[in-house]
Amino acid sequence: MRHDLKLSTLDEVIAECDRLLNSGYEMSGKWTLAQMCNHVRLTMESNMRGYPRWMTLLGLPLRPFLRKFALPRLLAGNSIKGVKTAGMFVPPSGLDDTDEVQRLNACIQEFGSYTSPLHAHPGFGRMSHQEFGRFHAAHAAHHLAFLTPSDQEI
Repeated sequence: MRHDLKLSTLDEVIAECDRLLNSGYEMSGKWTLAQMCNHVRLTMESNMRGYPRWMTLLGLPLRPFLRKFALPRLLAGNSIKGVKTAGMFVPPSGLDDTDEVQRLNACIQEFGSYTSPLHAHPGFGRMSHQEFGRFHAAHAAHHLAFLTPSDQEI
């Protein structure tokens, strides 16, 4: 069972990851904190460095629908459930929470100071740097909502 989690900025993502790291957490999904951080980092890196051509080509026909219907739902905290991620973004098991939180934090710092044009998302297309930051924060919130901090009253 996911808990309600809305994150609007990448600073909020790191704060939530640090909270989960420090308090411990209960999982209600399949991925650990480390796996979620790895997944979010890989998607952010692709946004800066480029997505595989095949992914962009597959996303083109669906882009108008995804941008109009799926993106607003994700940004509102109500993302479509059951969507499979591309294999290149599926994190391996056995990752260390502390290491992956640090790696995500470094990626977020890089993203914050990144001045080159960002690559269009395969499904959602081009966005401004600010819009992509909001997108990545909402994407992280979608995943992190499957972890309930041990210090949170239920």
